[in-house]
Amino acid sequence: MSDPRDDDPSESPGSRIEPRLGWLEGLRFRDPSQAYEPRERKKSRIGWWALAVAIALAAGVLSFRQTLADWLWPETRAQVLRERAAAALAVGHLTAPEDGSGARELYEAALALDPDRNEAREGLMRVADAAMQQAREAIAQNRYADAHEALQLARALSAPRAKSDAVAVLMRKQEAEHAGIDGLLARAAAAREAGKLDEGPDSALPLYQRVLALQPARTEALEAREDTLADLLQQAKAAMDGGRLADAAKIVGRVAEYDAGHVALPEARAQLARAVERQRQRADRDLRGGRLEAAMAGYRKLLDIDAEDGAALAGIERVGNAYAQRAEQRAADFRFAEAQADLRAASGISPGSAAVRDAARHVERIRKAQSRVAPTMPPRERAGKVSALLAESDRAAARGDWLTPPGDSAYDKLRAAQALAPNDAAVKRAAARALPSVRRCYEDELRGNSLKRAQACLDAWQQLAPNDRATGAARSRLAQRWIAVGNERLGAGEVAFAEQALASARALDAGAPGLDEFATRVKTAAGSGR
Repeated sequence: MSDPRDDDPSESPGSRIEPRLGWLEGLRFRDPSQAYEPRERKKSRIGWWALAVAIALAAGVLSFRQTLADWLWPETRAQVLRERAAAALAVGHLTAPEDGSGARELYEAALALDPDRNEAREGLMRVADAAMQQAREAIAQNRYADAHEALQLARALSAPRAKSDAVAVLMRKQEAEHAGIDGLLARAAAAREAGKLDEGPDSALPLYQRVLALQPARTEALEAREDTLADLLQQAKAAMDGGRLADAAKIVGRVAEYDAGHVALPEARAQLARAVERQRQRADRDLRGGRLEAAMAGYRKLLDIDAEDGAALAGIERVGNAYAQRAEQRAADFRFAEAQADLRAASGISPGSAAVRDAARHVERIRKAQSRVAPTMPPRERAGKVSALLAESDRAAARGDWLTPPGDSAYDKLRAAQALAPNDAAVKRAAARALPSVRRCYEDELRGNSLKRAQACLDAWQQLAPNDRATGAARSRLAQRWIAVGNERLGAGEVAFAEQALASARALDAGAPGLDEFATRVKTAAGSGR
């Protein structure tokens, strides 16, 4: 059918055309000259578009054919894997764990995809047979490293035990003949004479091990290895005597690898255990005596032997807490530079510790209190100020305001007086008078399970009497009370409170009885709730 305009004589360039056919009603064109196109051109354009769409669809189908086939028909993928495995087996490419291209890996992949078919299992049996054959061929050609690998593969694939044992016996026999047992023994003896017991493949013990791997019943090698191990244990004893416990532990461990049943090994282990315990006790004594650097070094020696040593890890945590506590004591004596050094040491040992944070706040509080004192205050004015502060402290104590309100408590007034005149006799007497009340405060709050207030009383106690050894026992008692309350609240399902109680107890006394068990309970409860 031709275009209606072809028969209209009135049409001329630039003339206006009114549409007269119903099938054109409602159409709008940006350019009237493009409103129509010949049917042949339209068919050509539609044909090209159809061809382009077909090509794109074909490319997509080709691109995703394998993936789609694997999804719809997984047995197709398994068949492909079995075919590739058979091809690898045919050329002797039995295993390639690095890229999965070996016959073993391909058969195992096929079995994982399609475990109900026996073809892959039968293929793995053929791989085991081929590995046995490769081992025999390697032995015949004196390629013993290859023979060991092939035999290991055959055994991993459950080759018949009798056949694999026969190949192993043949390999040992021929390898021994090829290696020259007498030569190996002579080299081992020379290495032992030179003191090279276990320093590399050419030292005595590795050479004896090679001989015994080839001839397990060779008496000469067995006896020589036993004597060499005894020499090595003597080196371990010398290391223990010299305090080199980590070296001694490594040597004892090496002896156990060579011969776990060596006659002298139990005594060496007992000696090492006693040396480790002596080291632990020495570190504990250093900690109790305030020799914190020595204690830290001692606990680190223990961790060099066993990085999971729980007692050593707990000791290091106690060292961190001791540094924090000493920082508070030094700040109380207005030795701020030393206090800051202790805080840095504590932070390095126990970053994020609650005890370290508390100590830092105490040090800063005392520093601010001292900074408010005029450095050039005349002596008479200073004395008057001290007397006023002590009087205010006594009035606050009479009201029972030992620790609160902040800044106006008896404790704060007394600390301010100490900041002004730390060596003043009246100030020292006031501190001595306050100490029993602070102790009673601790006992009362502890008895009433007001643990945070008990902690505040204990802090004040430590500030007023930094050298009072009774504060150590008080810290331990408070830690145990935190554990008891935490256990009770944990039983009620309050995991967050239990975690806070654990942190408080650990900051007070990392070695408190029951702390480890409580920590395990909290960890388990917290883990199950996440």
